[in-house]
Amino acid sequence: MTDLEHILPLWRELEGSGTEYVLATIVAVEGSSYRKPGAKMLLAADGRRAGTVSGGCLEAAVAKKAWWLTEDGPVVQPYSTKEDDGELPYGSGCGGVVWILLERSKTARPLMRELSAAFEARVPLAIATVLDGEEIGRRGFGTTADEARAELGDLDARVWVDSRTARPGLWVFGAGDDAKPLVKLARTMGWFVAVADGRSHLATAGRFGEADRVFVLPCELDVLAGDAVVIMTHSFEQDSRMLASMISSAVRPAYIGVLGPQRRTRELLEEVARSMKLEATERLVDAWLDELHAPVGLDLGAENPATIALSILSEIQKEIGGGSGLPLRQVRRIKTVVQV
Repeated sequence: MTDLEHILPLWRELEGSGTEYVLATIVAVEGSSYRKPGAKMLLAADGRRAGTVSGGCLEAAVAKKAWWLTEDGPVVQPYSTKEDDGELPYGSGCGGVVWILLERSKTARPLMRELSAAFEARVPLAIATVLDGEEIGRRGFGTTADEARAELGDLDARVWVDSRTARPGLWVFGAGDDAKPLVKLARTMGWFVAVADGRSHLATAGRFGEADRVFVLPCELDVLAGDAVVIMTHSFEQDSRMLASMISSAVRPAYIGVLGPQRRTRELLEEVARSMKLEATERLVDAWLDELHAPVGLDLGAENPATIALSILSEIQKEIGGGSGLPLRQVRRIKTVVQV
């Protein structure tokens, strides 16, 4: 799950009550670390916290001294996750060192406002942060790293730039019972999730309480270029209409998956061609098929709605995250060979 999915509600509550807080952000990593630069944790004075900066081994240690360390302003504090941690505290055996920027509301507030706005609008955000000197904690913002860095001007200080992609979006076309675990799992991962179906008795907020938005088709949809689309209405007519809409759209989603056997998808594409007044040649259908994920999902041995949802989300994550889909033990082995 994205940190902001948990952090923003707590932040809004603390801001609304005027309560001070501490924001912890990983700004650098050496060696192995469960979380990467950009991971955040929000700490409230009453002990509540949201987000994580490790796999669970550092959170308590960070929270214990965060208020004391930030008495005089922001500070970058190292935390070791090595067994042999030398002078660094909190060795836990994970095998690395993380540097965490700790700051209170005064410098964290502008960042949280920008993060909240970008999260809700689902747009990318680049953040340039000063990490040392008198202006530690000062920030510049932009849509690109260069824009954010330029906003700070010329500085004789260390600057870290965090380029955050837009919040992932999943559009589920189909409001049957098998869509429920897919929506729930995607929401758990912190994605924006929308459900759409032409059957008004199925496409309801009551059936899909975890979804950000629920639509009854036909209607205008704001699918973004980086979004993922899964077509699973189980209706040939609806599926062909949605495929035609995605294929002809000026904004093509990053991922389009179609539930069902490839034979059915070919028939759907032939219908799409006819609806667009095109000749449904094998060459055209093959070209379109190459752009789709059909059948949708990875081969995980899935046999029920929950495991099918996992296979679908796994393939989407692989595509948008640029992963290989291989077992990590094989990925490590390949990287070792490349480095040698």
